[in-house]
Order: sequence, then structure tokens, then C-alpha cells
Amino acid sequence: MAVVLAAAACGGGGDDGPATSASCAPYADYQGHRGTTVSVSSSIRDVEADKLAKAWEAFQACTGISINYTGSADFETALPTRVKAGDAPDLALFPQPGLLTSMVRAGALKPAGTEVVANVDRWFSADWKRYGSVDGVLYGAPVDANVKSFVWYSPKYFAAKGYTVPKTWAEMLTLSDRIAADGVKPWCAGIESGAATGWPVTDWLEDTLLRTAGPDVYDRWVEHRIPFDDPAVVAALDRVGGILRNPAYVNGGYGGVDSVATTAFQEGGLPILQQECAMHRQASFYSTWWPSTAKITEDGDIFAFYLPPVDPAAGSGAGRPVLGAGVFAGAFTDRPEVQALAAYLATPEFADRRAVSGDIVSANKGLDRSLLTSPVAKLSADLLADPAVTFRFDGSDLMPATVGAGSFWTEMTAWVKGTPTATALHRVDATWPA
Repeated sequence: MAVVLAAAACGGGGDDGPATSASCAPYADYQGHRGTTVSVSSSIRDVEADKLAKAWEAFQACTGISINYTGSADFETALPTRVKAGDAPDLALFPQPGLLTSMVRAGALKPAGTEVVANVDRWFSADWKRYGSVDGVLYGAPVDANVKSFVWYSPKYFAAKGYTVPKTWAEMLTLSDRIAADGVKPWCAGIESGAATGWPVTDWLEDTLLRTAGPDVYDRWVEHRIPFDDPAVVAALDRVGGILRNPAYVNGGYGGVDSVATTAFQEGGLPILQQECAMHRQASFYSTWWPSTAKITEDGDIFAFYLPPVDPAAGSGAGRPVLGAGVFAGAFTDRPEVQALAAYLATPEFADRRAVSGDIVSANKGLDRSLLTSPVAKLSADLLADPAVTFRFDGSDLMPATVGAGSFWTEMTAWVKGTPTATALHRVDATWPA
């Protein structure tokens, strides 16, 4: 209701002058572009796209800048085609810095404007600025963020069966064996995602590698300073296979191991509500896909626990490892209204609007975390702000797009279907650009 009222109150400005309503005060720096339109494209769609549109409603009403938004399931593959055809959007919300980098290398993206850079310097850490930069130049302003190191489960079901949340990987496997012995598949999963089919397995591998080999090896792997099929990576994927390719463990509610590749990622964890499986590893944003009737709380129908470390005592030097990702706003044009929108997206005001409209988390230092209502969103924001956490950005998102949004996805899909671990990883390594 607050967003709707603000939008209604902001329409009093002239054709070029600023709106006078107090509700429009946060948008004073973006005036002078009334009557213009900015086209925006990303992979955010369906209910998430509605939340995004609601977050910039007041910006549109107060500035007079119209936002023409398109969300596509095939965004990663369609964007390069559009750019090559001369049909690029004004602004894209990149879920993969690797794709952003490829657009920079193609000469398509514009460097971030002065106001965008100033906002990023003020409100984001140096790491987050680096993720949106190429050769030290900022091209993409951080917008949303998410935490991927979560396992979804049902606290009510755990309590009824006497299960406890595992604190180590070994405890997680012991729990899995116990659940299987009780006649329920402990895990359910789905990796189908249109042209992006396979990406949930890349998350599994990255989260596991960060826990087994540590952040230094992880960084060298992401940057291809060690081969993609390095023994440490093979070992990590084999560890993942102990769950995802284990017929005793998956795929509750859907069938055998082969059903993992054909089950939509949005539906992957839903059998938990029917007690047909017990656990589902997926990012914080998966909260969107639970039915509105499901109570997402620490003692409710659904909640999430932190994917435990392999060895919390000795470990790999990773401390408390957390894998995450985010969205970056990159502009294909330097028109002033486009730069104005890009600058706004990097502000605490927009981060707060995202929190209010959709419980969306941001790494923006100015985010008012009290606006988040979901316990999982609050937990995610706390992890992102925790100095004791060893945070690493999703590896596939940082890799060259031909790998991170290409061969890595396809080969992990083939791996789920039975391709040997070393073979699948070697095939990805062979596609790395020279």
C-alpha cells in the first residue's frame, strides 16, 4: 500500500521539473527526464518480475521515466543474439558477471556513469564492486544478492521424527541414511531450467569445493589457474555424487536418479511438504516457490539450515564458507535517463524497496534489514554482513559465459545422467576460451 500511495503522490511534477511531493524526495537526483523510456531485460520473471516492478513503481511515478521490462527464461542465450542484431536493451540485469564481461569484451556495454560509481563506492564492499568490474573499470552496479549455501527442510517433520539439523557434512550423511532407513528418500532435486538446465548442479559443486579445498583453490579454479578437472574438483564432484547420484537418497516424490535432470528446479523441493523427501539444497531465493500456505519459520512447515562444512575443526581454511550470487545492472547506452535508473538501482532506497516489495536481500550496506520479513531472508542478510563468513561468488557466474552459462551447465546435466565425473569435467575444461 505504501508503494501505491507513493506512486500516486508523485505525479505532480511538470514535464521536466521535479515532483514536489515529500514522498518523491528520494528521487530528487533523478529528475529532468520525464517522458523518456528505459528498456530493461533480465532472467527475472513470473512472480519475481512482479516484485521487481513494484520496487521501482515510485521511481517511475516521481521521475516520469517509464521502464519497459522484459524477463526471459532464455536471457543468457538470447542477450548475445540481441546485441549482435543491434537490438540490445538499454539496461540488463546480469545474474552472471561472466556474461557481463563477455558483453564488455564485445564492446557492447558502457562504463558505469559517475553517479553509479559513487553509489557503488559508498554502499558496497570492494569485492562486490570487483564482481561488476572488468579490467578495473566498473560496468555493472550490484543490485540484488542471495545466499546459496542452504538446505531446505521441514522443521515440523524433523521434530516429529526426532531428527536434528546436522552441523557437519558427516552428520548430514548420517541423517540421510537414517531417513532412508525410515522409508523416505532423504533428498529431492530438480535441475531443469530451459536453456539453463544444469545450473543447480554447478552450485552443488561450487559449494562443496569451497568446503573441501578452501577459498584459494576455489579462486584459482574459477579463474582457470588450475584445470577445470583438477583432482580437487573431481573429488568434490564425486562427493556431490554421493548424494545426487545415489539411488538410496534421490529423488523423493519424482522417481529415481534419472528424474533429477527432468524435474524443473522450481519444483525440486516441493515434495518436502508431502513428506516424500526431507531435504533440498537450494538458494535463499527458493522461498518464492513454496506455496503461500506454507509457513516458513524455524518451527514451521519449511525452513532452511546452513549447508554444513566438511570438517569444521580442521577444515580447509575456509572458516565459515558461504556461496552466494547477485544481479548487476549494466547499461548498453549512456543516455542520461538510463544512467539515472542505473544509479538509483545501487542505492539503499532501492534495496529497501526490494525488501518491502519482495523480501529480496541486497549486499548494500545501507539496507534496512528490519524491513525483511522472512526468517530466511533475515538469515541471508546476516550471513552477507557477517565478517566471520568466507564469502565467495557463484563460480559459474564469474566464468566466461561459454563455460559458466554453457558447457558447465550441459556437462553437469550429462553427469547427472551418468557421464563419469572426470570425463564431464575434462569436457568443460576443453571449452575454456584460449
